[in-house]
Amino acid sequence: MEEVGDITKPDPVTLGNLIYDVPGAKNILEIPLLVAQVTRFRCGGFVLGLCMNHCMADGISAVEFVNSWGETARGLPLKVPPFLDRSILKARNPPKIEFPHHEFAQIEDISDINKLYEEEEMVYSSFCFEPEKLEKLKKMAMEDGVLEKCTSFVALSAFVWRARTRALRMVPDQKTKLLFAVDVRSRFEPPIPKGYFGNGIVLTNALCSTGELLENPLSFAVGLVDKAIHMVNDSYMRSVIDYFEITRARPSLAATLLITTWSRLSFHTADFGWGETLFSGPVGLPEKEVSLFLPHGKDRKSINVFLGMPASAMKVFEELMQT
Repeated sequence: MEEVGDITKPDPVTLGNLIYDVPGAKNILEIPLLVAQVTRFRCGGFVLGLCMNHCMADGISAVEFVNSWGETARGLPLKVPPFLDRSILKARNPPKIEFPHHEFAQIEDISDINKLYEEEEMVYSSFCFEPEKLEKLKKMAMEDGVLEKCTSFVALSAFVWRARTRALRMVPDQKTKLLFAVDVRSRFEPPIPKGYFGNGIVLTNALCSTGELLENPLSFAVGLVDKAIHMVNDSYMRSVIDYFEITRARPSLAATLLITTWSRLSFHTADFGWGETLFSGPVGLPEKEVSLFLPHGKDRKSINVFLGMPASAMKVFEELMQT
C-alpha cells in the first residue's frame, strides 16, 4: 500500500492500475456494464476496483450493490433486497414538459474558456474543509441577513462555484451554470421503493450571469443553490423524464461546474469477511467540468473538494480558497 501512495486523492495514473481497462474499447458500448478487478498486495491487503456503467445505476444503487455483495460473501441475508422494476420511472404517455430545463441549455462560451483549457496544462488539486471551515462558510453566507439558514453542502457549493468562475476569468456577461445531482427516491409521490436499483437522481441547476454571481454577496449564490434543490418535486421530476424521452438531450457543460458529492455513498461499510473497508473513493474525474466533494477524516465530517483547472486558473483558485 505504501507503494501506491496517498489514496485519499483521485489519481487516474496510479489508481487507474487498480481498475480493469477493457483492451481495445473505443466507447462505452464496447465496455461491459460492470467490470471488477481484485488487486492483492504483499502486505496482505487487497483492493476491489469497480467500473460500473452509470446508465445502469447511480451511486446509491452502486453502494447497495457492493454492500449486498459483501453480505452474500459472508453468507448473510441481504439487508436491502434489490427492487428491479424500472417501469415506475418511465415517461408519461403522452410526455408532458411542465418546467424549463436549463440543465440542458447550451451556453455560448464568450469568455474563451475552452481556449484556456487547450493552451494550458491541467492541474489537479484538493482542498480540505473541516467542520470549523464549513461553519465559517455558513456564517459568511448568512451575515448579510438575507438567509436564515443554509446547509454545509449549499454554502460550499456556492463558494466553490464563485471561486472557480472567478479563477477562469469569465467575463461579466458570460452565463454560468452549476449542476448537481439530487437523490429523488423520497421526493416522488409515492416514494420509490427501498432498494430501487437504477438511477434515482436528477440533475438540478442554478443559472445566472458571471456579473451577478461575483458582484453580489455569497448569499446570492447560496440562494440560487438552495432554490435549485427545493424546486425538485414530483412534478419537476416527471417533467425531466418526459423532456429526456422527447429530446434525448445531454446536459450542456460549457461555462458549467458539475458537482458530484460522495457524502452519502457508504462504500466504506462494505465487508467481504475481512472487516470494514479502510478507504473508498473514485479513481479520477470523468470530465474537466466536474468537481468531487469527498468525505474526509475518520468521522467523515470534513469535505475534500477535488477538481482540475488550467494552471493559471488553479493558482487563482488556490488563493481564493485561503480567504
